[in-house]
Amino acid sequence: MSDGQTPTQAQLDHLVIAARTLDEGVAWCEATLGVTPGPGGEHPLFGTHNRLLRLGCTFAPRAYLEIIAIDPAAVPRCAPGSKRWFDLDDPALQAQLAQQGPQPIHWVAAVPDLAAATAAWRALGIERGPILAASRPTPDGLLQWQITVREDGQRLFGGTLPTLIQWGATHPSARVTDAGLSLRSLQLQHPQAEALQQALAAIGLGGVTVTEGAAGLSAVIDPPDHQPPRTL
Repeated sequence: MSDGQTPTQAQLDHLVIAARTLDEGVAWCEATLGVTPGPGGEHPLFGTHNRLLRLGCTFAPRAYLEIIAIDPAAVPRCAPGSKRWFDLDDPALQAQLAQQGPQPIHWVAAVPDLAAATAAWRALGIERGPILAASRPTPDGLLQWQITVREDGQRLFGGTLPTLIQWGATHPSARVTDAGLSLRSLQLQHPQAEALQQALAAIGLGGVTVTEGAAGLSAVIDPPDHQPPRTL
């Protein structure tokens, strides 16, 4: 890497909608966006499962929406003592989902060099967690990727700092159901907005808006058939 280059060029990969159960997540999607999410799969490493929908997006052409929940029938295969990704084992988050229903809690950014991206954040004092190998079965074979997951499962910056992912030979977007959704924008808000913006710049990520305020993220999505936009 020559001087002046960004160590990696990150891009929005997917938005994470958490639900107590996958059925609740599907019902939320139908009521909120007017579409039924397509099939997803199971994640043996962390005992979760998901449903997926493609998001048309000018600044992230492979972006999709993930509805994820703990799979009650699965036993996580992660290291003993480790928590599930995206804070899904956090009692406070589960209580929030029980009271308020499914909601956007996080996002994931794809990078071409995961080691370089995590090193860039480590230089800023941000420890995103070790790089883990993960996979899930699909009709076309095993989908494989590497991802940063802290042992405590924390999302960091109240969920506004993305988890980082590096896909293997295949990206799931090719098979994700396209129901006509379009992502207009992704907005991040955090009391330490400057530090968050610096972290995104360090991995060459653009296309998202960062403002100062209470920690949270919101996305504006256009449903199909010229319906009014929805703010998640």
